Amino acid sequence: MKKKLLFLALVLAVMLLAIFRISDRVPSADYPLNERVAAIFVKGGCLECHTAEPELPFYFKFPVVGDVMKKDIDEGFRAFDMEPLWVTMQSGEGELNPVDVAKIEKVALDKRMPMAKYYLVHWGSRMTNAKRDVILEWAAAYRTAHYNDGLTGDRAAEPVRPIDLELPYDEAKAALGFKLYHDTRLSVDNTVSCASCHGLNTAGVDNKQYSEGVEGKLGGVNAPTVYNAVYNFVQFWDGRAATLADQAAGPPLNPVEMASPNFDAIIAKLNADRKFAREFKAVYPDGFTQATITDAIEQFERTLITPNSRFDKYLRGDDAAITAEELRGYELFKKYNCATCHVGPNLGGETYELMGLRKHYFADRGLELTEEDNGRYKQTGVERDRHRFKVPGLRNVALTWPYYHDGTRTSLKEAVCDMGTYQSGVALTDEEEDLIVAFLNTLTGEYQGKPLANANSPRQ
Repeated sequence: MKKKLLFLALVLAVMLLAIFRISDRVPSADYPLNERVAAIFVKGGCLECHTAEPELPFYFKFPVVGDVMKKDIDEGFRAFDMEPLWVTMQSGEGELNPVDVAKIEKVALDKRMPMAKYYLVHWGSRMTNAKRDVILEWAAAYRTAHYNDGLTGDRAAEPVRPIDLELPYDEAKAALGFKLYHDTRLSVDNTVSCASCHGLNTAGVDNKQYSEGVEGKLGGVNAPTVYNAVYNFVQFWDGRAATLADQAAGPPLNPVEMASPNFDAIIAKLNADRKFAREFKAVYPDGFTQATITDAIEQFERTLITPNSRFDKYLRGDDAAITAEELRGYELFKKYNCATCHVGPNLGGETYELMGLRKHYFADRGLELTEEDNGRYKQTGVERDRHRFKVPGLRNVALTWPYYHDGTRTSLKEAVCDMGTYQSGVALTDEEEDLIVAFLNTLTGEYQGKPLANANSPRQ
């Protein structure tokens, strides 16, 4: 009798194991790639932890189990809101965000989602090698279609892309924008220009924790570089400007930065310069207006791209452009999830992300919280947006110290160490930090055909 029961139990275990594995089969190749990936998301329960209002199973209300699920859901949504990607995939309209694609790809590559406590209950949800390969194929196909940068072979699927060799802009308008960018008449007392905080000879920054406006007043956030800002999906750390022109309209009226009362006052000063007014009207028939002034500055800022970094040359096929150590640094950059937020041509500027994803940065910082520390929350009032910031681009990052929105880190090595701790949840070794810094040093590009430099650098 015992042998029969043991045999039946063994048969049952084998049957259950077979059903478990069969349920994990990859969606059929007969379906389009996008539909196969969508099916993996649904079967994997991704939307149950990564949307604001997930459909929860009945046992969510059970004691203990419900508490565990709530914690997992809260952490999942805190890290990644999947709904925009899902809506785009289902509608077939619009473009997927490259950061969303990179995050999905990395999770699949590591096979770290869904967690065992989920797939052992929800059969068929496990991330298998076959499912992983489908997602990796999907991510590679997306990048091949999304980017028009000529990368070939394996590098065509890289999350990091080269800077464009050129971008379209209006030459006559950009020339006027260059003058306005350096014109102190945009400030109330004719002492501060855009270039005061974003010098072209200092890598587009001023290398100060907080910039000085009129009468020496200090701002409350670190000035980001103007180089490659054209690649940002929004402008400012909190994303309050949708375009470069919108951004250009902010500082002139900011009471700390340029403090002009309104654009009418600025226009009156510019019109008093009859030569400049005639020159401007020849290009903009409406003459000086807020719209034409900011448009001219935007056209100029479209020229501030820095292609041909050593890493760009590597991406375009020059294996000798970077060293073996620098390449190892890039591999670590991807291994530790840096390339899930710092993607695309600017290695960032594509999404808002939480500062302190894996550990509370602001608690450890030891400084009193400021309004600027609220990040995107300042604009939306949505609690999930508190401490979320537009991800900074990493182009020319070796020249744009200090780092973070609060300018509290002065060295790249220090910043890399922090990112491992607070964003990736890993304690990087000293060697790993040095290798990643070596990679970041390959991201300094060229401006107007010459290597970008910073007059504030002791090495210049």
